[in-house]
Amino acid sequence: QVHIVESGGGLVQTGGSLRLSCSIIGSTFARNTLGWFRQAPGKQRELVAISTFHDRIQYGDFVEGRFTISRDNSKSTLYLQMYNLKPEDTATYYCNVGRWDGQYFPLNFWGQGTQVTVSS
Repeated sequence: QVHIVESGGGLVQTGGSLRLSCSIIGSTFARNTLGWFRQAPGKQRELVAISTFHDRIQYGDFVEGRFTISRDNSKSTLYLQMYNLKPEDTATYYCNVGRWDGQYFPLNFWGQGTQVTVSS
């Protein structure tokens, strides 16, 4: 059974930074394709960034160079470093285990999410 726990969210001012972490237990982490998603109230969940097991990385268009996804296979942990945060980045951020087949397909493995709130 896959167990996913996100952490690192919080309240920051516009222009601030946060580093999110996602611990994944019960999977072959190094062989996983992983993603960060976010969902704001009243909006659909959207893809933030992905990291495939063969080191392909992609970001949502709104990232604009502000976020960096990384992984530590030895710790089974996925990270999302976020800089220059904006109020529109306010959302619950989720970690996901997915698969890559020319594009990212999320599997039904989600954590409980971590809240990021950016004040103006």
